[in-house]
Amino acid sequence: MPNNTSRRLRVLTWHIHGNYLYYLTHAHHDFYLVTKPGHPPGYVGTVGVLPWGDNVHEVPADQVASQGFDVILFQHKTQWDNDRINLLSEAQRHLPRIYIEHDPPQENAFEQRHWVDDTNTLLVHVTHFNELMWDHGNTPTRVIEHGVIVPQGVRYTGEKERGIVVINHLRQRGRRLGNDVFASVKKHVPLDLVGMDAESVGGIGEIGNLDLAAFCAGYRFFFNPIRWTSLGLAIVEAMTIGMPVVGLAATELATVIRNGESGFVDTNVKSLIDAMQRMLRDPKEARRLGNGARKVAMERFHIDRFVRDWNETLRDVSR
Repeated sequence: MPNNTSRRLRVLTWHIHGNYLYYLTHAHHDFYLVTKPGHPPGYVGTVGVLPWGDNVHEVPADQVASQGFDVILFQHKTQWDNDRINLLSEAQRHLPRIYIEHDPPQENAFEQRHWVDDTNTLLVHVTHFNELMWDHGNTPTRVIEHGVIVPQGVRYTGEKERGIVVINHLRQRGRRLGNDVFASVKKHVPLDLVGMDAESVGGIGEIGNLDLAAFCAGYRFFFNPIRWTSLGLAIVEAMTIGMPVVGLAATELATVIRNGESGFVDTNVKSLIDAMQRMLRDPKEARRLGNGARKVAMERFHIDRFVRDWNETLRDVSR
C-alpha cells in the first residue's frame, strides 16, 4: 500500500480563477470541480479552452455529498459561507480543508478580519503581501507563490514600439485597478489594453488564455497601473517569456521587479513614464531588462516549485 506522503488525493474545489486552477491541477492529485446547470460563475467545471489534464473531473453540485474526498479546497467566500453548509455532508465538513485567498483585503487595507476563522482550516495566500495585510486571528496561514506555464517556444521579441496592459473590466473596476493611471500615462506613452470589456476604454478586447503570452511578446514592455491587487498571473507570464515590466511600486510587485534589472517600479508615475519612454527609444535595453525578468521568473515562479509546494501542502493537511 502507498504511504500517506505519496498517495493521490481526491480534492474537491471550485473553478474560480481559470488560469490559477489550471496551474494548480498540475499537482499530482485528482481534482473534482463542482458544477451547476447553466455553468454559472464558480461552477463552470472544465468549460473553456484550457487543456485540462485527465486528473481533472466534474461533479454536479447535487452529487457532492455522496462522493468521497480527502481534502476540501475552498477559493471564494460564497463557497465557504454557503456551499460548505448546503452542499457538503456532515462528514465532509470535517474533512481536512484549505482556503486559497487570491486577493488582499477589499474593505480595509490592514484591519479587515478574514471570514475563515477556524484553527482547523489552512488559509493559503498567493503572495506574502496578502498574508501581511489580512487579519487572520488564530487561523493558520501559509504562502504559496505563483507558478506558471507559457506556451513552448513563445519568447519576447519587443519589436512593437508600444506597451501592453492586461486588465479585465478596467472601466468598471475603477481607481483600484488604476483606470486613471492608465488614462494619464496613455497621453505620454503608446499603450494597448487587452482584457474583458477593454473596448469600453479604447482597448483591443479580450485575448484567449492560451494566446495571451504570444500576443504580448511583440510589445516593448508590460505596464501594470494597478494600485491594489494580488500579483497578476499575466505579469508572471510576461516575465517568464522574457518581457520587462513597469508598474506601481505597490503590493507584491514591489518585491518582484528590481529597477534597472528586470524593469521599473515606482510610486511616481512621471518616473514610470520616463522609464517607458527610454525603453521605447532603446530596444536593446528593454531586451536586457526582459532577460532579467525571465531570470527572476524561472527562479521564483517556476511551475515545478509551485507543484512541489502544493503537493507538500495537500499532504500536510491530509495527514
